[in-house]
Amino acid sequence: MGSMRRYAIVGIVMAALLLATAYTFYAWPWLHPREPLVNLLSVQVSPVNTDIKYYGRWDMMNRHEYVSYWGGAYLKTAFSGRHVELRLGEAANVFVSIDRGPDVLYHGTKGVLNLTPLALLNGDHSLRVTTGSEWTSIHFQGLILDTGARILSPQVSPEVIEFIGDSITAGYSDKMNDLSSYAWLTAEQLGAEHVQIATSGICLSSMVPSCAGMNTQYFKLQTLQYPDSPLWDTRRFIPNVLVINLGTNDYNHGQSASAFELSYLAFIQNLRQHYPNTPIYVLRTFSGYMELPTRAAVDILNASGDHNVFYIDTTGWLTPGSSDFSNRLHPSDSGQRKVAFHLAAILRHRHSGEV
Repeated sequence: MGSMRRYAIVGIVMAALLLATAYTFYAWPWLHPREPLVNLLSVQVSPVNTDIKYYGRWDMMNRHEYVSYWGGAYLKTAFSGRHVELRLGEAANVFVSIDRGPDVLYHGTKGVLNLTPLALLNGDHSLRVTTGSEWTSIHFQGLILDTGARILSPQVSPEVIEFIGDSITAGYSDKMNDLSSYAWLTAEQLGAEHVQIATSGICLSSMVPSCAGMNTQYFKLQTLQYPDSPLWDTRRFIPNVLVINLGTNDYNHGQSASAFELSYLAFIQNLRQHYPNTPIYVLRTFSGYMELPTRAAVDILNASGDHNVFYIDTTGWLTPGSSDFSNRLHPSDSGQRKVAFHLAAILRHRHSGEV
């Protein structure tokens, strides 16, 4: 009887092991489609990993989830292996470029996103993930790599150009939004990293009725969608170049030229307190709105001793009423490319060896 009992116990144990094995290989993947078996053995990469580089404004208070704000914010890294997955805490529109290839749009993605449904070749690969527009944020919770793969330090430029503007700088109405704007295209042509602090409908001055002002919003972490946004710590990084393109919305809201000039002076002086040595380029708006007070503000700053502020006359870059514009105010995709061509040439000439 004792031996039969032992055989019965062994049989029960063997049956349990067989059931567990069957569950692991068949039932678990079916019940957890976003957690395939390979993930149990794969490499999990946290947002805090120092081989991931962030550009733009990111909230990093939660070490398990970094959140981007403002359009065109992105992260860059590199990895070994043949597969990479992206973990997102909330739905977002993101553009993804692997090995410096075309930016591919993933619309409304959330959870674990497989970026390599077709396996890559063995070796090292680069990765860039960018927020699709000013209206979406990346809730980045990390990456998933192949078993035995490694996260690697990416190739990045030491130079960062920051662009400050409205919907024109945000690529409103353009095919890829921020990625189609002259700001993104200019920096990419120069091989520099870049930041776009731009949002649709914003004025330069917060004193304009019914129009938020970049003179206050610039110094906040988040966009106009977040009225209780905390302040941005400008010590997080110092841009190598600042480019400002504001005035179109001030004009359309009836701001006077004299008030606009004073607002521009105050804004640049405030920026200068935070970035004492950064060259600041002030663009004439592409339609010519507020041209005279913009130029006057730069002239006053130069006369007062700040010779690191430059006015850029954009006259002739775009032709109103032509295919350079998608509507009365906004450059088309081809118009944005024209602006980037001219602006990149100026910055390359004035800062050869810097950007």
